[in-house]
Amino acid sequence: MKNILIVDDNKLNLTAARKVLSGDYKVIPVMRGSQALTYLESGECDIILLDINMPEMDGFEVLAKIRETERGKNIPVIFLTADSDSETETRCFKEGAIDFIAKPFVPEVMLSRISRVLELEDLRRSLADRLEQKTKEVSDIKSKSHQDALTGLWNRAHTEETVNAMLAEGVSGALMMIDMDNFKAINDNYGHIAGDQTLKMFADTLRKYSAEGDVLCRIGGDEFVVFVKDVTSKSEIGNRASDIISDMCYKLEQCKFETNSSVSIGIAQTPDDGTEFNKLYNSADKALYYVKQNGKNAFHFFSDRLQEENARGGRTVDLNYLREFMSRADSGRGAYLLDFESFHHVYNFIRRFVERNSHDVQTVLFTITENENVELDVAETELVLELLEKAIYISLRRSDVSTRYSGKQVIVILMDANEENGDKVAKRIIECFNKLYTGGRVTIDYGIARMDSEDLFGKKALLEE
Repeated sequence: MKNILIVDDNKLNLTAARKVLSGDYKVIPVMRGSQALTYLESGECDIILLDINMPEMDGFEVLAKIRETERGKNIPVIFLTADSDSETETRCFKEGAIDFIAKPFVPEVMLSRISRVLELEDLRRSLADRLEQKTKEVSDIKSKSHQDALTGLWNRAHTEETVNAMLAEGVSGALMMIDMDNFKAINDNYGHIAGDQTLKMFADTLRKYSAEGDVLCRIGGDEFVVFVKDVTSKSEIGNRASDIISDMCYKLEQCKFETNSSVSIGIAQTPDDGTEFNKLYNSADKALYYVKQNGKNAFHFFSDRLQEENARGGRTVDLNYLREFMSRADSGRGAYLLDFESFHHVYNFIRRFVERNSHDVQTVLFTITENENVELDVAETELVLELLEKAIYISLRRSDVSTRYSGKQVIVILMDANEENGDKVAKRIIECFNKLYTGGRVTIDYGIARMDSEDLFGKKALLEE
């Protein structure tokens, strides 16, 4: 049953109205505007019948105060008035009434007008609810289109737009480029479900160390970005980066992953390292690269890298000093063991060198083949690969280069070696491997080709960009 609040200082009018309406509605009669306002603080009503001419406050003043309240701002109001002139009628609508009823009122007219207004109000509320629902649905769709499906963090496009808007408003802060070291090994050794769970855990760790207003983003794969808002202290930013690294490494240890996974972070600050997203991103990426090249599992500020470069640039050194400095970490023994991305660039550099000079360079592809009725598990396959890499390191010179090509293959570049010498070296590596590995469950095969060959292992220019 609908509730009707009637405000009229005339008891006879209230009595008559109650008699007409009480059969279809619940009627709440009051004689003062102040009483109506008190009722609306906690009471419910679906429509208000409001007399214009009352003591203390007239109907127009009462309506203005009703509209100032949260409960009363959308309740339909019908004025009750004995004035029939057009000026009063016009003011009724101007002040926000939805209709008016002339006094003395005719019961049938009153019921008809109230019924019509309530039907319109029900329709308005229905449309408002539907609009709110549609707005929410559109907002949810838009929000989801801006989010990474796996972690719930923002994606690159939304993050770039948001950070640029913040920077345009003068917001200061720092952008962290965060990468998980050796994440691929988790996927390869423990499966993509474990990898996905690790990424979710990574995202939760970033949330743990974020503050209100920070922007958290998954760029893709195991790369994340955090824009730290309104923090300019290197000490504070560094502490947060350190906490992320420590917490995530502890969680990885708890997962019992034998992948030597860790976290590296590059940091760029506004405004010195950039005043828009892409500039900050590129600066942070360079700082992250510095970490990757210097042991990983740490953080580094882009500005610190620039200071180091500028400091080096301010010193005058001769070539002998530079050569000695660059080789201090080189033991001079064993082949260079590179990750595939680095090997890729080295290979193409050597290939271009060979094309311009008459040098014999051999490329050897070692392949691990399981013996008959043998199926290696992940752990034993990794052991075999490690022992093969150790045999390569022991058997080769420092000028030779090696990398893992796949889960069961290793590539070696033999500098200044003809095919005969290359064949001898390959056999020496296999002999060394057989001494290290006594499991007897695999055989090491190899193929060898001169680097300038038109067809290398079934591919034209292996690893060509």
